Amino acid sequence: MQSIESLLQFLIFTICDPPGLHQCATTLQTKASSSAPAACPNVIMSQQQISLPAKLINGGIAGIVGVTCVFPIDLAKTRLQNQRSGQQVYKNMVDCLIKTVRSEGYFGMYRGAAVNLTLVTPEKAIKLAANDFFRHHLSRDGKGLTVFKEMLAGCGAGMCQVIITTPMEMLKIQLQDAGRLAAQQRKPVIMPATKLVTANTVLSRSYNVVPTPMVQKVSATQIARELLHTQGIQGLYRGLGATLMRDVPFSVVYFPLFAHLNHLGQPSPVENAPFYWSFLSGCAAGSAAAVAVNPCDVVKTRLQSLSKGVNEESYRGVVDCVSKIMRKEGPAAFLKGAGCRALVIAPLFGIAQVMYFVGVGEFILGYTSFNLYSA
Repeated sequence: MQSIESLLQFLIFTICDPPGLHQCATTLQTKASSSAPAACPNVIMSQQQISLPAKLINGGIAGIVGVTCVFPIDLAKTRLQNQRSGQQVYKNMVDCLIKTVRSEGYFGMYRGAAVNLTLVTPEKAIKLAANDFFRHHLSRDGKGLTVFKEMLAGCGAGMCQVIITTPMEMLKIQLQDAGRLAAQQRKPVIMPATKLVTANTVLSRSYNVVPTPMVQKVSATQIARELLHTQGIQGLYRGLGATLMRDVPFSVVYFPLFAHLNHLGQPSPVENAPFYWSFLSGCAAGSAAAVAVNPCDVVKTRLQSLSKGVNEESYRGVVDCVSKIMRKEGPAAFLKGAGCRALVIAPLFGIAQVMYFVGVGEFILGYTSFNLYSA
């Protein structure tokens, strides 16, 4: 942690000129007057030292609360995206959740949540802190950011977060999809008979009679250990290209859109928008970005799924995955789980932005007072 803080401090201090540093947009709720002298380097370094721990706290609280609230919907999204045409186990999100509770119990909806709760703090901290850093660097002249520069900052944030996102998603998907695979085995599969079963019995169709399987209790630790043993570190980063394809465009769309929506709720240029406006802005921007990149999310989910169901093909890479989905399932397949994904991302990023802009982390660390309506 100290090394990360030192690196960020060094980059910010050396890249940006000291006279402009006091204009850096940090999460601290301090307001400098227009006549205030330029901040000295020591003061700037002190502010940067306390900003990263606060970001970690904000990202951690937002991630834990958000994941706990929306994880069942995220599980439904993964299972719907992995379904192939003609082998549907679930009709829609509600049907998926009902069948999951019936077959796996209430906590079955939270399969894979542990790995998300563990890694969501560094993921959100990296994403939000990186966006802040790139925005500050791109606005070093003291002027406002253009839309293009906002998109560049979002792009940089998306590229940074995949360090955590890719292995987190890789492990989570295996646990989330286990219930779908077990349900698919329980469902009778109609198969044309190719020969006589017995001399006096002719069947035009036969049904598989696989014993009702239980969802295998496998932990994320076991999966990670097996991947590292058999494939090395690259096993945990399977689907990295598809993750970049999803997260970079998402950040390019999300951060500029959120910044502009949130700006509409600011009472004045020197005041932040109220917490409820930041929440609504985060929800709206998150939903729009989630639906926009859903085709990439479908590809990523398919590539990162190690276990396959009956007659489910494997993919050699992004291009192979896209071509097979298009040929066998049609363009509509790229929108599978789009509604679920929008419902997951909206509150997740709404909560994250409220924590980030209100400054819960700064309040916990004793740097600022806590006021929802003026934050």
